[in-house]
Amino acid sequence: MTDAFGGYGGIARYNQEFVSALAASPDVSEVHVLPRIGRTDETLPGKVRQVPPVPSRVLYAAAALRIAVTRRIDLIFCGHLYHSPLALLLARLTRARLVCQTHGVEVIERPPPHQRLSMERADMVLCVSRDTRAKMLRWADIRPERAVVLSNTVGDAFTPGDRAAMRGALGLGERKVLLSVSRLDGRQQHKGQDRVIRALPGLVAAGLDAVYLIAGEGDDRPRLEALAADCAVADRVRFLGRVPQKDLPGLYRAADLFLLPSTGEGFGIVFIEAMACGTPSIGLDQGGASDALADGALGAVVCEADLESEIRRVLDGPALDRETLGAATRERFGRGRFQGRVAQLLRA
Repeated sequence: MTDAFGGYGGIARYNQEFVSALAASPDVSEVHVLPRIGRTDETLPGKVRQVPPVPSRVLYAAAALRIAVTRRIDLIFCGHLYHSPLALLLARLTRARLVCQTHGVEVIERPPPHQRLSMERADMVLCVSRDTRAKMLRWADIRPERAVVLSNTVGDAFTPGDRAAMRGALGLGERKVLLSVSRLDGRQQHKGQDRVIRALPGLVAAGLDAVYLIAGEGDDRPRLEALAADCAVADRVRFLGRVPQKDLPGLYRAADLFLLPSTGEGFGIVFIEAMACGTPSIGLDQGGASDALADGALGAVVCEADLESEIRRVLDGPALDRETLGAATRERFGRGRFQGRVAQLLRA
């Protein structure tokens, strides 16, 4: 895996939940996790053994081989397309079943032959959304029944609750609060924070006293700061930097609206985290966001041209029942359902 326990971001959280679901199965005796990055100070579930991160490719491959030949391995889970050639080699050496994972952006373009072949020879390929599955099947010679959608899940900490504490800590007052949570990666400018910044002048002109909170860190922040200045809304855009995992539920609750108008999201775990906290959410009708937003049943799915008008509609409209939204989100994406689905796939 790229990262798991001690990691930060959507892929790390998916891996944490998937490993925990495996460990919860009575059919599993041990799970060994080998990450490339991350910390090593996080408490692990029972049955899980995570070795320290190994950044070097050569040493990483050697560490994986050592685990594979010193333990009886029945199943190899490859958490990223880029690791699939190594995973296939280990599966062949150990005669283990191979399950590969796809998240979204990595499958948009046709990968190099050695990665494509490794995915095609996997026993099962898991995809976080229908869109990710469709993109992968465009270039992979895989029987469709071996490509299975397993959407992200949401942790138990994400529930409706006190909004006042975080709003007070951030000095938000009675302003309407828009929120995005994502890495600010210059290589992933599709995330859409710039679209929200460009919508702010129109929202203010329409009489909304709005502030936009951007949680996340990365090298794209200077570009977004410059854009906010150009749009004359720098005083309404606040960059929070990296927010610790334990503080995310409070931040979601503080917002009046969560939005990530991304054009390339594989799924978007932040949508279901926000909605599980009872916060209305908006995404674009591109990529895998429709799965997270349940095709409009949980959150709004709009085209890019309608983003500003949809923000106004949500903020000007009657307030949603946060408890109802949170319960509906957990019913669809909660851990119990996710663990049941993982157990079903493991038996298959």
